[in-house]
Amino acid sequence: MAKEAADNGARRGLPWRIIGWAIAALLLMVPLVAMQFTDEVDWTASDFLFMGALLGGVGLAFEFIVRRSDSVAYRFAAALALLAAFLTVWVNAAVGMIGSEDNDLNLMFSGVLMVALIGAILARLKPAGMVRAMIAAAIAQGIAGAIGLSIDPRGAVFSMQFALLWLLAAALFHAARKEA
Repeated sequence: MAKEAADNGARRGLPWRIIGWAIAALLLMVPLVAMQFTDEVDWTASDFLFMGALLGGVGLAFEFIVRRSDSVAYRFAAALALLAAFLTVWVNAAVGMIGSEDNDLNLMFSGVLMVALIGAILARLKPAGMVRAMIAAAIAQGIAGAIGLSIDPRGAVFSMQFALLWLLAAALFHAARKEA
């Protein structure tokens, strides 16, 4: 009986899984198509491998986290946290948050990701602990951006806005905690 319920739950999620992975594949195809029409986009094989690994990693992490809770708030919180992490890596790799992608200050944003990851591990992905982990990541994001204010004010303010994604994820994890 329990196996049937698990199978039915897996089947219910199947269309969403297919849609999610299809979106990831389409995102990876965008630069390939763009390269056919403009010289502005010039990705190498390593660029495609990096983005494929990044999209695949985020997708697998989301699938793992979604299985942890039936709470819609928890799932949206996880999606926002993963979006914040994805955008941080992507922007930093593409153009850099502070100055160019070669600016050493951009390494601080790896620290933000480590704060979020270590916090999630320590929280064992439980909503109450995830609230604290996301708040810590938001604070780290804000501090990293503030440090870059004197070098690249526009990039620093842009990067500090990512803290809002971490805080929104914290608020949703808080809502999930109340559901549990």
